[in-house]
Amino acid sequence: MTRRFLRLVVGSALLFSGVVNAQQFPMLDEVAGKIVQKYQNSTCEQLWQEKSQKQGQPKSPSEQRAVQLLRTDPQMRAEFINRVAAPIANKMFECGMIP
Repeated sequence: MTRRFLRLVVGSALLFSGVVNAQQFPMLDEVAGKIVQKYQNSTCEQLWQEKSQKQGQPKSPSEQRAVQLLRTDPQMRAEFINRVAAPIANKMFECGMIP
């Protein structure tokens, strides 16, 4: 009985923390979702072409604002990286963009 209760408490806490994180940064949900979707739906060839085209180009004003926001808010930055890192790294590995 005690283990069952403990599992219920831990499970509820994890679920609640996930909901709190999602509610804490609603804009981040949208942006991270779009980025992950872009990598999941792009072919390796598309990613290679985009990488070669973007080298040396300045970031758009919206990209600059987003990067500045992530630089000034460590909690938001950590949440963003937690959401996008694995899908992006997996796709880059599949495409031979990282060893």
